[in-house]
Amino acid sequence: MSHKVLNNCQIATMLSNGTPYGLIKDAMVVLDKDRIVWTGRAVDSSDRYHDAEHINLGGRLITPALIDCHTHVVFAGDRAREFEMRLNGASYEQVARAGGGIVSTVTATRAATQEALIAEALPRVDALIAEGVSMIEIKSGYGLSEEAELKMLRAARQIAQQRDIHITTTYLGAHAVPPEYAGREDAYIDDVCIPTLRLAHAQGLVDAVDAFCEDIAFQPSQVARVFDAARALGLPIKIHAEQLSNLGGAKMATHFGALSADHIEYLDAEGVAAMAQAGTVAVILPGAFYTLRETQAPPITALRDSAVPMALASDCNPGSSPMTSLLLVMNMACTLFRLTPEEALCGVTRNAAKALGMADRGQIVTGARADLAVWNVQHPAELSYRIGFNPLHARIFGGNL
Repeated sequence: MSHKVLNNCQIATMLSNGTPYGLIKDAMVVLDKDRIVWTGRAVDSSDRYHDAEHINLGGRLITPALIDCHTHVVFAGDRAREFEMRLNGASYEQVARAGGGIVSTVTATRAATQEALIAEALPRVDALIAEGVSMIEIKSGYGLSEEAELKMLRAARQIAQQRDIHITTTYLGAHAVPPEYAGREDAYIDDVCIPTLRLAHAQGLVDAVDAFCEDIAFQPSQVARVFDAARALGLPIKIHAEQLSNLGGAKMATHFGALSADHIEYLDAEGVAAMAQAGTVAVILPGAFYTLRETQAPPITALRDSAVPMALASDCNPGSSPMTSLLLVMNMACTLFRLTPEEALCGVTRNAAKALGMADRGQIVTGARADLAVWNVQHPAELSYRIGFNPLHARIFGGNL
């Protein structure tokens, strides 16, 4: 028999069944290869699993494995020096003149080989895996040329060949305007961004399409052209929107059936309503809020009142969120934005899966993929409560402990 039985445990199923965390005590989970085939109270289980392999978890908590639904983990170099410059009083312009900012990351990423990008990304991926993460979304966007964007996407795909982790790739060619196209945003969209998207899709390198809709990046009309191209290719879209101002990017993206709108600190009531109607997930990124010392918090109460699903992610990137800890993200979301611990855990499981369009992840339910995390905690709230502490006991990926 191929079944594995996880017993003597409690389960945070993350089902929205009216019970906090969907919690089941004195529980049991039955796995068959990479799928969950039964879950519930141990006393209600069938005798047909008597001869299966039983794993006693000593009363520990099982949750769905965590999902990081917004990252930029593939890049070269770092921005530690500009971090120091900013703290010493340098302005953004002074940092840029000294070679800092996104241009420095683009320069380093373009110069790096695919193998070097993978080698730099793996420690960041390993840090996430060590906290029970089973799936990571990785964006391009630091190449900003055909060759470099494709190189980033290939590197991201290769990570899944070197680690037990599921990788989804997002094309973010509309991340910034490269130096050679300064002041010619429309030309960059038409000459580089959209043609590269089509090529990446033809090579099977892209699962979704994203864009940065801000005055320092691209206007809604320019982003819409990228999304038109994505829709023609049958690719889902996501958007960086309302992080620094309110250009209406999130509302625009809902017309394309956006999986998620991310950052959204300046999202207004009209944008919240549009997201609620479209079923678009709000991806909250406290790492960037913290690092940039922002003061405009996302409209959590309005999102909650409108039943907009809220996901959380690390936004791991070299400039605004050099973070590789979803557990810290959960604590930050509770402390900075007043999410409840249940909302935080839902944000890195069920709603994170929804933000990636993954229907069989993020919940412990029959038929779901057997990606689980086992924790040395007594209650799920401990995962958001502790700071700088990792209570992971074991990670189960595709049914394998």
